[in-house]
Amino acid sequence: MTPTTPVTLLVIAKEPRPGRVKTRLTPPFTPEEAAALAEAALADTLEAVVRTPARRRVLVLDGTPGPWLPAGVEVVPQCAGGLDERLAAAFAGCDGPALLIGMDTPQVTPELLTVDFADCDAYFGPAEDGGFWALGLAEPDPGLLRGVPMSTPDTGAAQRRRLTRLRVRDLPLLRDVDTADDAAVVAATAPGGHFAAHLIRLTAAHR
Repeated sequence: MTPTTPVTLLVIAKEPRPGRVKTRLTPPFTPEEAAALAEAALADTLEAVVRTPARRRVLVLDGTPGPWLPAGVEVVPQCAGGLDERLAAAFAGCDGPALLIGMDTPQVTPELLTVDFADCDAYFGPAEDGGFWALGLAEPDPGLLRGVPMSTPDTGAAQRRRLTRLRVRDLPLLRDVDTADDAAVVAATAPGGHFAAHLIRLTAAHR
């Protein structure tokens, strides 16, 4: 399906540096290994974004871009504040329909990210941990995110309630990569990606 109205694709992410990302993967992995897995997840995510029809592709980044950044992706810095403020600011930088995802779901595909706002106002992608992996808005309104409690088991439900007055399409439930168990499950669903390949190498090294 090709979007009837070109969409801005937003990816919110941290620079994959040891000790700053995927800290719940340690143990069993070292901070350096956890950062390498985060980089692989981000690379898979950005590759899917590049392959998805879009008006713009924007990485909203906390940190500095590295060699993992593909051509065709703009980089804008994250603002200060809590995650709700940073997500709100990402949408505030858009002047048309936008879909925002994170770097925690390397199993995403262009098919999942190709959305059409012709007959809906929002898209919502729930995550298994109670959060959400995707949020799309036909008319980006930062107020729909500000004040939503983030990183709790009820984050997804709270954000979904903010969309009550909108026509919402729900995207499939996906699993975020937070723990080693998550990593194994997600890698099995996307065995051809950078993330799965790197996890196999690291797992073998730990045996």
